Amino acid sequence: MRDWSLGFGDPLCLVLAADARLCTPDYANDHIWELTLGGGEPSALSLRTTYGLRARAMRIFLRFSEAGKTLTDPAAFAVAPRVQRFYANFLAIKFSPFKDVEVTAEYWVPDSHSVSGRLTIVNRTTAQRQIRLELCGLLLPLDGQNLAPVQTRAVHALAGSTGGLSPVLFLTGGPEPGPGPYPSLMLDLEMGPGARRQFTWAQAAHPDVQESFEAARHATARPWDAERARIELINESQTVDIRTGDEAWDAALAFSQQAALRLFFGGSDHLPQPSFVLARQPDHGYSPMGDGSDYPPVWSGQPPLEAYYLASLLPGAPELGRGLLRNFLAAQAEDGAVDCKPGLAGQRGSLISAPLLAMLAWHVYRTTGDDDFLAEVYPRLLAFFWAWLAPSRDRNHDSLPEWDHPLQTGFEDHPIFSGWHPWSRGVAITTVHSPALLAALYNEAQCLMQMAERLGRRGDISMLKIQADALRQGTQDCWEARYAIYRYADRDTHLTQRGKVLARQYGPGTIRLKQVFKKPVRLLVEVTTRGKTTRRPDVVISEYVTKLGDGETLERQDFQWRSGGAVATSQKVYTRIGNIAVRGIDAKDKVVIRTVDLTAEDQTLFLPLWAKIPERQQVQAMLGRTLLNAARFDRPFGIPACSTAPSKDAEAVCMSVHLPWNQLVAEGLLAYGFRSEAARLVVHLMAGVLQNLKQNHAFYQYYNAEVGTGIGERNALSGLAPVGLFLETLGVEIFSPTRVRLDGQNPFPWTVAVKYRGLSVTRYADRSEVVFPDGQQIVVTDNVPCTISL
Repeated sequence: MRDWSLGFGDPLCLVLAADARLCTPDYANDHIWELTLGGGEPSALSLRTTYGLRARAMRIFLRFSEAGKTLTDPAAFAVAPRVQRFYANFLAIKFSPFKDVEVTAEYWVPDSHSVSGRLTIVNRTTAQRQIRLELCGLLLPLDGQNLAPVQTRAVHALAGSTGGLSPVLFLTGGPEPGPGPYPSLMLDLEMGPGARRQFTWAQAAHPDVQESFEAARHATARPWDAERARIELINESQTVDIRTGDEAWDAALAFSQQAALRLFFGGSDHLPQPSFVLARQPDHGYSPMGDGSDYPPVWSGQPPLEAYYLASLLPGAPELGRGLLRNFLAAQAEDGAVDCKPGLAGQRGSLISAPLLAMLAWHVYRTTGDDDFLAEVYPRLLAFFWAWLAPSRDRNHDSLPEWDHPLQTGFEDHPIFSGWHPWSRGVAITTVHSPALLAALYNEAQCLMQMAERLGRRGDISMLKIQADALRQGTQDCWEARYAIYRYADRDTHLTQRGKVLARQYGPGTIRLKQVFKKPVRLLVEVTTRGKTTRRPDVVISEYVTKLGDGETLERQDFQWRSGGAVATSQKVYTRIGNIAVRGIDAKDKVVIRTVDLTAEDQTLFLPLWAKIPERQQVQAMLGRTLLNAARFDRPFGIPACSTAPSKDAEAVCMSVHLPWNQLVAEGLLAYGFRSEAARLVVHLMAGVLQNLKQNHAFYQYYNAEVGTGIGERNALSGLAPVGLFLETLGVEIFSPTRVRLDGQNPFPWTVAVKYRGLSVTRYADRSEVVFPDGQQIVVTDNVPCTISL
C-alpha cells in the first residue's frame, strides 16, 4: 500500500466512520468522527464528533509534556503531523511533539459506537527522556455532564453523559487522572535511548456507562496489527492507485474513493444489498425514531444519478454498483415502475426513477462480464423502460413522456420548474418536453437493445428500436441551431418561447386582457400573499370577454404552494385570452399573469450529447458556441448549473458546479472523440476539488463555477473527485487484474500510472505499458482502442 506524507496545507479529508465491508454499521445510531490537524479550543490534533447532534462537541486529543514544556498545538510541534495512511475507517499520522521524539498516532473506527487509537512513541536519541502523555477528552453536552475521572474495577477512565449517551474514554498502561486543565488520562513515560512504547485507547458511547466501559475496554484488547492488515487488504483489493506525478491530484483521487466507500451501509429488510447515504458527517447518524425513517433527505435513500456517479467512483469494486442496481429493482412495482429513492428504512420517493438504470447495469456488465446478472436484471429493466411510456406519463400520447416532478430530474433547484425559491418560476414540469428525459430514455433503449442482443432476446429489439427512433426524433426537435443548444419545448405546442408579463393586479377581481397571440401560449399564474391566513385561490381563464370559449379553471389543488405565495400553470394553451377572473385571495395579495418562458439554459440540456443523439456538426457547434463559450458555460471550475442566473439571489444555485452532470457532459465529449476537451473539463473540476481539500479539508456538494468556493453539504457524494471520469478520459478501463482496455492517447501533460491488484498500466505521451501480476509486460504504441488480456 502507498505511504503518503500529507500535511496541513495539502489536500485532506479526514472523516472516519464504521466501514460496512468490515462490520455492520448502525444506520439509526452511527457515530461519525473527523480528525483535525489543528484548530479548536485548545488547538490540538483532535478527533471530534457530535454523536449526530446529541452533543455540542466531543473532542479527543493528545497533550505532551517534557522538562516543564507542555504542548497540544501541532503548530508548536518539532515536526508537524503528516498523514501516512488513510482509509474509510482508519488513519495513521506521524509527528514529533519534541525533537527526536517520534509519535505515530493511529485512529480506527471498529463499529458505529466506538473509536479506538494506538500510540507508538519512539525516543530517537541516545539520551534518557521523561515524557508525560495525556489523553484528553472534552465533552460539551447538550444535557448531562462533561467527562470526569471515574474508577471501575481499579481502572481509571473518563466518563460523561449527553443526549442519552454515556461516553467512556479508556487508555491502557495504567493511567492516572491528569492534572491539566482538561479532563485527561495521564502516563509518565521513562524513555531510554532508542526506547519504544505503545499504548491503545478507546472511546465508546452507549446509553449505560458500564456498557460503554466494557465496550471501550474490549476495543483496546482487539489485535490491532491483524485488524490493520485486514483493513489494508480489503482496500488494496477494491481501490485503484492512481499516480499522476502530482501528489495533490493523487491524494484527491484516493480520498475520493475512501469517502465513497465510507458512504455505504449494509443491506436491510427493505433493501437487499448495501446502500449509501449522500454524506456522512459528525452531525449525521442519529434517528430519534430509532429506525432511520425520520432522517432528512441526505440520509433517506439512494437516488439514481448519485448511484450512477458513486459506481463510477469505485472502479475497483464493481460489485457495489451491481448491488445498487438490485436495490432499485427491489423497489419495483407491478407496473414496472422503479422508485426514485428507495431507502434502508423503507423510505420511498414515491416517483418513478430517472431512466439511468439500464446504463448502470450495462456498465456493471462491461466490467464483470456476468451473464447471469444480465439475464437476471434485463426483464425488469425492460419493464421499467416501458413503464415510462405509460399513458399517465405521456400526457398528450405522442410517445414522448414528461417528468412528473423536479425531484426526478437530478436538478431540483431548476429556475424554471422549482417551486421553493422566490426567484424560481414553478412551471409545472408535466407541461414540458425535456431533452434530458427523452435522451435518457433513448440511451436506456440503446442499452436494452445491446442486452437483448447479448442474451438472444432479438424479438424485443424491433419494438425498442421503434421507440428509440421516436425518442431520438423528439430530442432532435428540441434542437435550436441559432443558439447551438437543446431547449425545453411545450408539451402541446412543441414551441420554446420567451415569457412576458400580461397583467398585474392586487386582490380578487376580473382582469380584462383581450389579447390575441400569433403562437399558442401557456399561462403562469403567480399569487404573492401577505399574512398567514389560508387562501383558496380560484382562477377562471376565458378566451372571450362576453361569450363562452374553451377556457379552464385553476382551483386550489392546481396551485403549488411555496414561501410567500403560490403558482399554477394552465393545462391548456391559448391563442386568445379575454378575461381572467381571480377569486379567493385577500385584497393585499398580488397576482401576476405571465406566459411561460422555457428559454433558460442549464446543464441537463447537454444530456443528448451523453446519449450520442446529435450529429457531429451539432456537437461541434455545441462545443464551440456553447460549452467553450465563456459567456455561457465555459467557467474556470467547471460547467455551471445554468449559463446565467435570473437574479442575484439565484447565483449560488445557478453558478454551482454539479460534478455528476459535468461527468455526463464529459462522457458525451469522449463518445464523440473530443478527448482533449474532456481532459480540459476534468482539470477544471479538479481545480475546485483541490482548492477545497487544501483550504477546508473537505469535499463539498457543489463548487462555484467562477471562484471554486465549496457550496452545500461537506463531503457530499456529488462533490467527490471524479475518479471514473479521470480514468475514462485517460483511456483506461480496468475489467480485472488480468484484463484492461486502452483507448486513444493520454491527453494529460504528465505520465500517469494506474495500479490495481498487481496490474500496472502506465500511460506515456507516445505509448502505454501494461504489466500483469505475473510480470508479463505488453507495450502498446498505437491509439486504436484495444483490450489486453493475460
